[in-house]
Amino acid sequence: MNGAESLIQTLVNNGVEVCFTNPGTSEMHFVAALDEVDGMRCVLCLFEGVVSGAAHGYALMARKPASTLLHLGPGLGNALANVHNARKGNVPIVNIVGDHATYHLQYDAPLTSDIEGIAGPVSHWVHTSREAGDIAADAATAITEAGRGRVATLILPADVSWGDNPNGPAERVTLPEPTPVGAEKISQALDMLRAEKATVILAGGRELTLEQGLQLQRIAQATGARIMTETFPARVRRGAGTAEIERLPYLAELAIESLKGTEQMITLGADAPVSFFAYPNVPGILTPPECEILALADANADIDGVLAALVEALGAADIEPTLNPLDLPDAPSGPLDAAAAGQSLAHYLPEDAIVVDEGITAGLACFPATVKARQHDWLNLTGGSIGWGLPAAVGAAIAQPDRKVICMEGDGSAMYTVQSLWTMARENLDVTVILFNNRKYNVLEVEFARTGARGGKPGPKAASSLDIGTPDMDFVAIAEGMGLKAGIAETAEAFNQLMEEGMATPGPLLIDARIPPLDLGW
Repeated sequence: MNGAESLIQTLVNNGVEVCFTNPGTSEMHFVAALDEVDGMRCVLCLFEGVVSGAAHGYALMARKPASTLLHLGPGLGNALANVHNARKGNVPIVNIVGDHATYHLQYDAPLTSDIEGIAGPVSHWVHTSREAGDIAADAATAITEAGRGRVATLILPADVSWGDNPNGPAERVTLPEPTPVGAEKISQALDMLRAEKATVILAGGRELTLEQGLQLQRIAQATGARIMTETFPARVRRGAGTAEIERLPYLAELAIESLKGTEQMITLGADAPVSFFAYPNVPGILTPPECEILALADANADIDGVLAALVEALGAADIEPTLNPLDLPDAPSGPLDAAAAGQSLAHYLPEDAIVVDEGITAGLACFPATVKARQHDWLNLTGGSIGWGLPAAVGAAIAQPDRKVICMEGDGSAMYTVQSLWTMARENLDVTVILFNNRKYNVLEVEFARTGARGGKPGPKAASSLDIGTPDMDFVAIAEGMGLKAGIAETAEAFNQLMEEGMATPGPLLIDARIPPLDLGW
C-alpha cells in the first residue's frame, strides 16, 4: 500500500468519504489511489475556490470534516478566500495539498512555493508529511485537529504519496468533544440574567439548532432577556415551529440603534459584535460603551450543556417557547424586485429545504420574508469573502441529497466561482439557483455612499467600477453552456413559474431574476 492509498483509507476509516478535488501532476498518485480504495467519492471542481467553498457547505450540512485536494501553493492560493470563510465560520475541513517530491524542492521549479506559509493564516493546523510511513498517522492527526470546527492543512509531497507505507492506514480516531463551560462562568451568566438589567443573549457560531433556539426562548421568557443571533451565523434552523429570535442588523448604524440601551450582553457561540468595516464617525464596537459583555461559550464549546444548565437553574424547563407560526404569503404578482422574490421564495419553499444565502443586497429582503415559511436551514457567508454561495450549495447538496437546496446568489459574486454550475450539472445536484441580476455591485454602491467618499456620490470612473453591465452578462447562456436548465424572470409571475418548477423537479436549475438595484438617489 502506498502513501496515497493509506491516506485515503484513513480518511474513509474516519467517515471522511467525500473529497472535493482540483488535482495536478503532484497529486496523480492520490488520484490513482481513488480507484484502489473503496468508499471515497471524488467530486471534481473546475476552480479551487469551488473546491474549498463546496467543502465548507458539505461540512456544515454533514456535521463532520470535509476534505479537499489542491495542487501546490498556487492551487491553495486560489482556494484561500473560501478557506478563510470556513475558518471564520468554525467549519471543519481537512485540506490535502500536494507538493513537489521532497528531493525536487532543491531545484526551485516554477511551481515551488512556501505552502506552509500560504496555509498558515487560514489554517488552525499545518503539517508537511516527510515519509510515506507517516502519512496515515499524519492524516489521522489532521482529522483530529479539524475536529468539529477547525481547518487542518496537510501537505503531501509527491514521493510521500507514491512511496510504500509499511504501516498501512490509521484506524478511526476520536474527535474532540465540545469544550465544557465551567460552573463559574455559568454562575456569572445566571447572575447577569437575574439582575433585572437590559440584557441581550447573542447566539451564533457554526450552528444554531432548533432545540437551542427553543432553549433560548425559554430563558428569554424566564428573565426578560432579548435573544438575538449574530448577523451571519454559519447555519441556523428557522421557519415555522422554530423559536422567535431577532437578527442583529448588518449595517453598523442599524445595529447600534438595535442595541441601544443594552446594559449586558452574553455571547453564546458568537463573538462580541463589531462593525464589518470602519466608517467615519461611526463606532466600530456596536454595543453601548457601558455594556458589560460576558463571553460565555465559543463556537466549539458545549452550548447544549450551557443552555440546559441555564434553563434548569432558572426553572424554565416547562415554559412553552414562543414559536414562529406557519404563515405563507400568496405568490406575488406584478414587477419583480427583491421583495417580490422573497415573497415568492416564502410561498414555494419546501419543508426541510436548505437555503444558501449569498444574495447580498437582495438576500437582505429575502431573510425576513421567510421567517414564517416552512421549516428550513439557512446558511450564511461567515467570513465576508464573496464567491462562496454557489460552491457551498454544491457541498450542501452532496451532503444532503434528499433535500432541496436553494442558492440565492448575486450576479457579481456568482462570477467569482461560476464554475460551480458545471459541477452541479455533472453531479446532477438538486439545486435551484436564484441569480439576482441587477447588473451592479450594488452592495459596493451602498458602501460607497456610507463611507462618505467623494461626498457619498461616485464620479464617472468610480461609478464604472461598481457597474457590471456593458456588456450585460447572459446567465442563461452561461448556465446552459455548463449543462444546467435555466430561465429568465422579469416579472413576479415568471419568477413564480420558475420557482414552482424548481421546487417540483429534481436537478439543477438557474433562475435569472432581473431585479432593479437599490435606489440610492443617484
